[in-house]
Amino acid sequence: MTPINNKSALNLRTALLFALSISILMNLLFIVMFFYGRPMHFRENAPEMPMHIFSLNFTLIRFVFNFLFSFFLYLLIFKLLKNDYFSQKKGVFVLVLIVLSYIALFSILISMIQQPFEPFERGTRRFFGGLMGDFTIGMVVLLSSLLIYISEKQQKMALENERLQAENMKTRFLALRNQVDPHFLFNSLNTLSSLVKTDAAKAEEYVRQLSYVFRYTLQNKDVITLDEELKFTRAYCILMQIRYGDSLRFEYRVDERYNDCPVIPISLQTLVENAIKHNIVSNRQPLVISIFTAETSICVSNPVQPKQEPEGGESIGLANLAERYRLLWNREIVIRNEGGRFEVEIPLK
Repeated sequence: MTPINNKSALNLRTALLFALSISILMNLLFIVMFFYGRPMHFRENAPEMPMHIFSLNFTLIRFVFNFLFSFFLYLLIFKLLKNDYFSQKKGVFVLVLIVLSYIALFSILISMIQQPFEPFERGTRRFFGGLMGDFTIGMVVLLSSLLIYISEKQQKMALENERLQAENMKTRFLALRNQVDPHFLFNSLNTLSSLVKTDAAKAEEYVRQLSYVFRYTLQNKDVITLDEELKFTRAYCILMQIRYGDSLRFEYRVDERYNDCPVIPISLQTLVENAIKHNIVSNRQPLVISIFTAETSICVSNPVQPKQEPEGGESIGLANLAERYRLLWNREIVIRNEGGRFEVEIPLK
């Protein structure tokens, strides 16, 4: 099974590398002009541009300001995105508002730092010019952060889907192995042998239900309807009822309006199998298993009459079932063990 990588790309290293790249790109023109000595040619098209902006010291100062501005903005956005507060549309609006506020505050701070060293008029032009530059950087930071965030989300979803498919394959394998387990086959063939001698019609029904159980476990579906799962579960219950006789009974109270609801394959059968494996089934203590629908779920319930030594064999297990529902629909199954009854509730969409 492929493990899900929980390490986020929204970290300090990413912020550092992206901020450094943005700072280099924003000042690349001035750095090149400094080293190649071309400021006079550039000023022919922009005579109002002061000469000192091509100096190495000024370029380095601007580089540092750009780096600090984008670096801390990356950290701020990363922190907000990792909290997953902005997964809704209104959250994105709030995020943009926070970024704009950050740009304005940073531009004012830089202007206050530079103002004592420049005339008021030039400082004012510098503030608005710097504000536009900061706004450009801010939008680049915001968009790149969102792209990283969306890409990371898609990667996690792909990994979770891969994990879900692996879980489903494991489930089908375990279910099939449980059915072809020598103990299960021995009991099934022994029951069939007895039926052939005593009741040919019932033996034919037993073979039909047994073949249906095998075909169902070999299907390659991640999701089926509740109606399909109930048909399979009923077939399995018929096999068990023929085997245990009057010691095992089933009650069905399923509302037909839920028949088209999607469920995970081999979910109800898992719960029935666990109930039979872990409880006494005898004439003195008959086991009655109830399968019924509630308002938004389907439940499997049975009285608690535990065996001293539960049947051997590895079952699919509640943990596996709960994990599959969590991965596929982010829904939780509910397990209750109270009042002498054990009940598992599976959510219906």
